[in-house]
Amino acid sequence: MTDATPLTIYRCVVRPEWVDYNGHMRDAFYLLIFSFATDALLDRIGLGDSVRTARERSVYTLEAHINYLREVKQGMRVRVDVRLLASDAKRLHLYLEMHADGADAPVSVSEQMLLHVDTRGGAKSVPFDADVAGQVAALHATQRDGPPPAYAGRVIGLPVRR
Repeated sequence: MTDATPLTIYRCVVRPEWVDYNGHMRDAFYLLIFSFATDALLDRIGLGDSVRTARERSVYTLEAHINYLREVKQGMRVRVDVRLLASDAKRLHLYLEMHADGADAPVSVSEQMLLHVDTRGGAKSVPFDADVAGQVAALHATQRDGPPPAYAGRVIGLPVRR
């Protein structure tokens, strides 16, 4: 049985230097927080810094979409929950939700596609090593039956007028 519960992977407090002239967190820092959360996920699946260095492997972001849903202000505590929506031998399809000060509704979400690469000369994509692939499969098994994420699969575009 799976519980499909998102995994809380990262927590931080919004710093003064992340806030803009409107008193809100700048858009770039949402991505920074999601990036830190992705690093924490890599640690969780066995691809921490020491493993990446020793094996000369890394993970590159192929695509990232961010939805800004509610304002975030200086000093707010935020957490990021992650769901592994899908994976294959080389890629991870992630859905990350940022929540502020214990609120149930997310303040931002990010959908990302990551690629596992060999960093020796040219960064060629390679399959995950067996131990990492096992951790990815185990995580996906606990999350695959969850409800569809509210903001996954969205496309940016203006409506076409006929």
